[in-house]
Amino acid sequence: MATDPNTNDKNHKREKDRQKKRKALDEATKQDHTKKQGYWQKMKKTLSEKTGHKSRIRVLPIWLRIIIVLVLSIVALFIGLMVGYGVIGDGKPMDALSWDTWQHIWDIVTKTE
Repeated sequence: MATDPNTNDKNHKREKDRQKKRKALDEATKQDHTKKQGYWQKMKKTLSEKTGHKSRIRVLPIWLRIIIVLVLSIVALFIGLMVGYGVIGDGKPMDALSWDTWQHIWDIVTKTE
């Protein structure tokens, strides 16, 4: 079975057109990406150029993150105490935070009266 030489030429031409379109699309995408570069990316680029190495700009400093985690942990502890004492234990939720309740629990644990 003989193949038509015109068909091969057409396929070759289509493939070249596709490659040209891909190249044009890639170039357009690169240009859009450089235009849309945000403030933080520009800052990273200038800092890395000045210092010679890549650096990370943090929105929240590490010490602030640690404080936030500690505060949220304490809040979660108090909420857990109140839910456990008030809902599961059938008491008043605010009694879980009173000193008398904890003194009573300590006396039960140490078996003092």
